[in-house]
Amino acid sequence: MRFMALPTPLPTPPLALRPIRPGDKAALAAGLTRLSRDSAYQRFLSPKPRFSASELRYLSEVDFVDHYALVATPVDAPGHVLAVGRWVRHADRPDSAEIAIVVADHLQGRGVGTRVGEALAAAARERGITRFTATMLPENRAARRLLARLTSSLHVRHDHGVDELAAVLLAA
Repeated sequence: MRFMALPTPLPTPPLALRPIRPGDKAALAAGLTRLSRDSAYQRFLSPKPRFSASELRYLSEVDFVDHYALVATPVDAPGHVLAVGRWVRHADRPDSAEIAIVVADHLQGRGVGTRVGEALAAAARERGITRFTATMLPENRAARRLLARLTSSLHVRHDHGVDELAAVLLAA
């Protein structure tokens, strides 16, 4: 009988989390081109080969009150975006926000999304948000696990081929 050694996970490079800036447009566009088709599809629920100029404005010019976004960058290369997380407050329910996170393929499963999610949850609580919602494909188990880590109560509703999640944030 042969035993195969399991691969040792690569260490996650030192990352910095910081608020997104309008100057991150080019880094966001470049980051999208480096995502696998599957990762981009999981995040945007459809093929997404590039961002339009108006999408880049929306994604990078946020008010940090009703639309909050963070990027994870290598400590030694702050202009290179490896993950993006954001929430957008629901206009009809100000204590609730839609959350979305995307992590570069080579860093998925290494705690980067959790770090981004925890920072987003802390910022949300500081701004009176007690509930996150998310729309995702049913097979996106990693996103579901991440949201479950941030919450005390997770509800899932399947609707038209996607899962609609509602989650009460854990107290700080």
